[in-house]
Amino acid sequence: MPRLNRIIETALYVDDLERARDFYETKLGLKPLLKTATLFAYDVGGQSVLLLFLRGKSLQTQSSAGGSIPPHDGSGPLHIAFAIDADELSAWEEKLDQLGIVVEGRMQWERGSTSLYFRDPDGHLIELATPGLWRSY
Repeated sequence: MPRLNRIIETALYVDDLERARDFYETKLGLKPLLKTATLFAYDVGGQSVLLLFLRGKSLQTQSSAGGSIPPHDGSGPLHIAFAIDADELSAWEEKLDQLGIVVEGRMQWERGSTSLYFRDPDGHLIELATPGLWRSY
């Protein structure tokens, strides 16, 4: 069986791209790769991409000279986890507190990882996780 190597990109669906931009760029410090009327793409650590689609605007096939992308969309609160260095955990807690972002949960995992959980403006559950969460991380 051919193997999958890693996740290249993942998507969240948002109701307001500018509000999402403010959160992900200003508060979490992600750098934009692409901005269109219906999609913002962000570099995550030079290894993956976070796509923010305007909810409901990707329900039609998107075609270009290079081919087509089938319809997709999402609703309800989704979940995404970002990797952080263990020695930056307290700095992240401090930054979230300064920004008025409520940490809803904290988990100490068996393998030694710590996770912090909070929400983005669209209600998606955001996790910051230190190494040790999974065998692969």
